[in-house]
Amino acid sequence: MSTDVFEPLAGLEGVGSAARAARDAVDVLLRDRGLRRVGSDMTAEALLRGAHASAALAGSTATPDDVRLGAADGLASGAVRLTGELMTLAPQVDKAPVQVWTRLHQLAGLDLGPADGLGHLRTAVEPIPDDIPGLPPAPPADVMWERLSALAQNLTRPTKAPGLVVAAIVHAELAVLRPFPTANGLVARAAERCLLVARGIDPVAVTVPEAGHYVLQATYASGLSDYAARGLTGVRDWLLRSCEVVTKGAELSPLVSAG
Repeated sequence: MSTDVFEPLAGLEGVGSAARAARDAVDVLLRDRGLRRVGSDMTAEALLRGAHASAALAGSTATPDDVRLGAADGLASGAVRLTGELMTLAPQVDKAPVQVWTRLHQLAGLDLGPADGLGHLRTAVEPIPDDIPGLPPAPPADVMWERLSALAQNLTRPTKAPGLVVAAIVHAELAVLRPFPTANGLVARAAERCLLVARGIDPVAVTVPEAGHYVLQATYASGLSDYAARGLTGVRDWLLRSCEVVTKGAELSPLVSAG
């Protein structure tokens, strides 16, 4: 009998009610607009805003206009490439998560390192990456592989936990493990977004959770550090923060300004 590792985390103090409130914020946004009336232009705009926010969190200096004009730096260009395939990759993330993550890295890291480092998990002979400022050192490759494999297996199993909780845990694990030589933050945030789509939280991808992370950037690195170091307390706090991120992402949807 397989174990549902996500359900107990969803049961941590305050998480269940926070997840319901965040889901309600997204549901109100989609219900008010009407899912059938959400055009592909709104999805594209939300994804573009998310790409800019995620790249800015990773240190990009590109402006939103740079991103729109295709004149961005390597981080922002990688984030935009992620958005181009996100809706195609999302349905696969519960079936073949490692393949999705490696594809995300191929897209995100194209301008950030050598071609032979794209889409492959780091090994013990490679330097341990340090590409998310403020986090404790990433674990060695053997520990990373073991945890990543367990995460992937658990993603393919049924869970009673809200999709928002699953997405937040995947984001944190990928960020803390840093399985790739570069672009780990971009990949972690895109992986979270894939799961929010795949698990029905935001199936048309019109919220902007990356912008939620950007608005709350003062607690981004510290939240991940606490997740890694403070046991279930750190996990609970990260999940509560992630619920706030999803709520912010709904508030920052282009649907809001579109009326």
